[in-house]
Amino acid sequence: MSMSDNRPGVLYIVATPIGNLQDISARALDVLKTVSLVAAEDTRHSRKLLAHYGIGTALKSVHEHNERDVTDRLVRQLTAGADIALVSDAGTPLISDPGYHLVRTARQAGIRVVPVPGPSALIAALSVAGLPTDRFVFEGFLPAKQAARRQHLLGLATEAATLVFYESSHRIVACLADMADCLGDQREATLARELTKTFETVLTGSLDGLLEQLQADSHQQKGEFVVIVQGAAPRDPAAIDAASEQVLAVLLSELPLKQAATLVARITGLSKNVLYEQGLKLKNKV
Repeated sequence: MSMSDNRPGVLYIVATPIGNLQDISARALDVLKTVSLVAAEDTRHSRKLLAHYGIGTALKSVHEHNERDVTDRLVRQLTAGADIALVSDAGTPLISDPGYHLVRTARQAGIRVVPVPGPSALIAALSVAGLPTDRFVFEGFLPAKQAARRQHLLGLATEAATLVFYESSHRIVACLADMADCLGDQREATLARELTKTFETVLTGSLDGLLEQLQADSHQQKGEFVVIVQGAAPRDPAAIDAASEQVLAVLLSELPLKQAATLVARITGLSKNVLYEQGLKLKNKV
């Protein structure tokens, strides 16, 4: 993987441990040993990992504040034949971590971008959560300010897929409180903390119950968190909520029943036949 005059280099996207250093793959170690440069989110953190395995490859800092500034330089090195490995502080790069701009620019420049898969807190938490994993929505970190966070959660209240979030220790209690309020306090959830590390815990229960556990034990409020929340229950196609019924009633005062039912079905996604039957009941009440 040394620099060559005959070909452009390769950009390797290398997953590194999220805690337990033994989780790194043999392939990842081989890449980190043989590339010309390791582009790291935090060189101090990555230097400890490389030193643990006796790897002396040069490091270059690439983080969210300087990524755009250093990308052109790295792509020039790749074009000239240097192989570069991109790593984040932990887990798989680009998953709520820097690297998107570098990868996109490299691909646009015709550079080969190769994944070296491995640890990911997102996947590790899903694998032990005991919640459906056939469909999930990864939301990363929620907004720090409460008003924006609650607005975002309300927008997810009817999402049927399992919801996955990252959260930090100083916001986890407020985050769970807002989830319980916006998504429903009895919604089933899993709280995975410090995965693969010494104080790893995986708690399951209702959002309200998990909130109570954290409030009762300050030790459970420390560390890095993955919060996994059960998706919303499928809506009964035969159930008409009050707002939809009100829209139907308003349209019935101006339009024929069939046309009113068709319009409300388009607006709400409810069954046209069910709306037609409900419209008949409303007309009979008049």
